[in-house]
Amino acid sequence: MSLRVLIVDENAERADAVAAGLSADGYSVVGIMPDHADIIAMVRTTGADVIVCDLDHASRDAIDAMSALHRDEPRPVVMFVDRTDPGATEAAMAAGVAAYVVEGLSPSRVRAVIDVAVARFQSHQALRAELAEVRSALNERKLIERAKGLLMQTRKMSEDDAYRALRRLAMDQGKRLADVAANVVAMEKLLKF
Repeated sequence: MSLRVLIVDENAERADAVAAGLSADGYSVVGIMPDHADIIAMVRTTGADVIVCDLDHASRDAIDAMSALHRDEPRPVVMFVDRTDPGATEAAMAAGVAAYVVEGLSPSRVRAVIDVAVARFQSHQALRAELAEVRSALNERKLIERAKGLLMQTRKMSEDDAYRALRRLAMDQGKRLADVAANVVAMEKLLKF
C-alpha cells in the first residue's frame, strides 16, 4: 500500500512538480493545499498518511497549525523551508514536525526524508503509547494502594488481608482489581460527604 501524501505549498507550479515526483516514487498524492489553513479538515477528508510542507519560512501560524494537527490528527509532517529563523527548528519539533529541512525541497531527497520522518513519527508514537500505558498502570497501582489503606484503616485488616479482600471482590464481580479499588475509594468519599 502506498502512502497517501498531502502537499502544502503556496507555489502551485512547485507543488505540481513535487506531486509528480512523489507519484513517480510510488506515493499517492491525495491533495495539494496552498497554505496550512484548514489542514486538519483536509487531513480528515483525504485520509493523508504524511504531510509534506514546502514553505519560504516556518511562520508562527504554520507552527501553530502543525501543533494543532499533531494534537488532533497526529501524522508525520515533513517541513521543507527556504530560510529559517532562530528557534524555528525547535518550535517545529515541539509542534510535532518529524523532519525539518532547511534550504528548500530537493526532489532527489524527498523520498529519503519522508521515509525517515515516517520512521521517526512511528517511534515517537510508540513511546507516547508506552508512556501512557506506564502512567495508567501507576495510577491503577496508586488506586489499589489507597483502597488497601482504607480497608486496613476501617476494617483493621493487615495489608495482605486487604489485598486478598480486594482480589476476592474483583473475582466475584468479574471486574478488574483497579475498578474494584476505584469503587472502594469512591464509596469512602461518598461516606465522608
